Amino acid sequence: MNVSTVVEGKVVVVGPVLPESTIVTVYTHDSIVHLSPHLQAELQAAIDEADREEDISAEELFGQLTKRR
Repeated sequence: MNVSTVVEGKVVVVGPVLPESTIVTVYTHDSIVHLSPHLQAELQAAIDEADREEDISAEELFGQLTKRR
């Protein structure tokens, strides 16, 4: 996960350079995200699994989440 800042109204990514045309989702500290009960359950299951797992890479995590769709 990258933490970014806004400079002159534009999001400036701090960290590794992302490939051109990468799709990103931006959440702010005051964002409200509404999830269906199904998605809430999926998210909680993923959090619970992450809490049980030893260190895994972000790629592995996203791969596992993608397979669950």
